[in-house]
Amino acid sequence: MTSFDSSPTLNVWRALLALAVVFVMLATTGWSAVRHDRGASTPLELALSAWKRGGIDGHKLPDPHAPAARIGHFFDTLTGSQKLRLARSHPLAVGNMTGAPVWLRYAANRVAIDRARDVEQQRMHDKRLSASGRYEAGRRMHRFDSLMEPKRQILAFDPTGPGRVAEVLGDLDRAERVSVVVPGVDTNLLTFQKTYGRYTAPRGMANALYREQHERSPKTRSAVIAWADYTAPVGVGMDAATAKRAEDGSVRLDSLVRTLPGDSKVALYCHSYGSVVCGVAARKLPSRVTDIAVAGSPGMRAGSVGGLHTGARVWAMRDSDDWIGDIPHMEVGGLGHGADPVSRGFGARVMSAEGAVGHTGYFHPGTESLRNFARIGVGQYGAVSCADGGEKCRNTSSGSASA
Repeated sequence: MTSFDSSPTLNVWRALLALAVVFVMLATTGWSAVRHDRGASTPLELALSAWKRGGIDGHKLPDPHAPAARIGHFFDTLTGSQKLRLARSHPLAVGNMTGAPVWLRYAANRVAIDRARDVEQQRMHDKRLSASGRYEAGRRMHRFDSLMEPKRQILAFDPTGPGRVAEVLGDLDRAERVSVVVPGVDTNLLTFQKTYGRYTAPRGMANALYREQHERSPKTRSAVIAWADYTAPVGVGMDAATAKRAEDGSVRLDSLVRTLPGDSKVALYCHSYGSVVCGVAARKLPSRVTDIAVAGSPGMRAGSVGGLHTGARVWAMRDSDDWIGDIPHMEVGGLGHGADPVSRGFGARVMSAEGAVGHTGYFHPGTESLRNFARIGVGQYGAVSCADGGEKCRNTSSGSASA
């Protein structure tokens, strides 16, 4: 993450100032003053519109927003050749379509990313753009290059604006257990992975978790999803102080979980503002979600675990030098995100984060925080280490999911 997710205590005061400014804005102009007008149709919207007008061998295509089961049934009626033709002719639509076969979404997104890369390559040399505009096009082109690397499995891709993406590690179709990494502020296509600070970015987090799970339980068929498929807030500001982005993201997260193939158990790992997304989504998530683990959380939009209305186990951790512990955990008039998930009154299972450094160190190899995440992901609940050094987090009544 960048600004909001990695800054020291100085940003705490910036956050408080931002909250004060927002209060003034709301008092003087109301919510309408901070709404953004919808612009022109996005590439994904255009792709879905083209899908609605399309067909295959004389047959009309289903509504792309139809229930996943109906979409799945449609693809089941097609031959392999027909499926691939649709992936090539409607790559953005198929690549983001819940209910489409996972392997076909991977194939479609490779086509979509390749086309997006070509667009950015042309923009790199477009003299009508400023130097900074051409530089930004180059950065995006190189990101798309990396997403096209062999064996990468891109489950969702949208190049609009800062962009959204989700990547799968492992065999999602055969997985017994699926882990979903939900990142926080300043997550987009360009920050999805990093060369430096690798484990502070969604792909690095997911890679570290996947490797740790495999080392801990080689025989468990597990998969991990680096899920940056929601529009995260940018820096400190109104979006980061409210649940608006989290509400939108929660709908997408719920859709992802409900349409995963098979009957795998699912664990969510929610970092920073990502824990707000998970908190808002909690009450509507299906029972296959057995665990919700948050790290460095500003709050989950609830006063306690009971307020989340979930049967999943709720886990929380925070490193002692994580600056987010200094922010006020409160919610007033829609601003702020509520009680501190690691506080005694909240009722979560508080795990050890030993070895994690700062706000972005929870997924770094060698940390107890990552080991605890992996233990949850493969169902080794009895091995989880608690923050107090005892066994309280393993015995608490938080959540009711069965092991």
